[in-house]
Amino acid sequence: MAETIFMIHGMWGGPWYWENYRRLFESKGYRCVVPTLAYHDMDPHGVPDPRLGTTSLLDYADALEREIRRLGDKPIIMGHSMGGLLAQILGARGLASSLVLLTPASPAGILAFTPSVVRSFWSVMTSWGFWRKPIRQTREEAVYAVLHLMPQEARQRELDSFVYESGRAAFEIGYWFLDHRGASRVDEARITCPMLVVGGAQDHITPASVVRKIARKYGAVATHKEFEDHAHWVVAEPGWEEVAEFATAWLCSLQEKDRDSDQAAGAAS
Repeated sequence: MAETIFMIHGMWGGPWYWENYRRLFESKGYRCVVPTLAYHDMDPHGVPDPRLGTTSLLDYADALEREIRRLGDKPIIMGHSMGGLLAQILGARGLASSLVLLTPASPAGILAFTPSVVRSFWSVMTSWGFWRKPIRQTREEAVYAVLHLMPQEARQRELDSFVYESGRAAFEIGYWFLDHRGASRVDEARITCPMLVVGGAQDHITPASVVRKIARKYGAVATHKEFEDHAHWVVAEPGWEEVAEFATAWLCSLQEKDRDSDQAAGAAS
């Protein structure tokens, strides 16, 4: 039976941006399940559902948990950006066979306010009450934060696809020290499955220095890989294949270890 990869998109996104990865991993025999976060199935040029503004990371995680439990077996959970943080939360709930975190957002306890992050969120951070409203970056911020390595035509296509995001979720990630619910908190002791943590040296919105801290948080279960020629949009920017192939090789190495363990156990019995 094919292993399942449960792919979680990040802020302002949707299942559409997993197209490259989905095609590649399905060609290698994986089954890919690509959910849509609540209220993200909207016309990018339309008016967002007002409920989006107060949707918590925990709301996202609870809905994703229900979808995962319907799958039966524990999947590989792959998350990009905020989806990478949601993957950590779900991993701590014991829902993953392994985790692949692509340029992930950081959990509570890791301060991520670098100058590039502030610049990426400036229009949001300076809008009073953003924590209860649907939010979206300016196009200039989105290019700087996420798409600066994308070719012009492809960049425009991605910009035209971005939707609104939850101000509440953004607050819970960036201002975790003010969030009494601790929505972005992850107990690292509860994650015992293997984890791959991927960073991009040129990433502005989840800087490589922050991604390194995420990997260190999880200690021995985490494998960290930083790509010098990549930024945040590792799902589609030029050379995305090397990131996806590295993740594939890492997953294959886990399968080999499992087979060796089963053979050793069989021989011992």
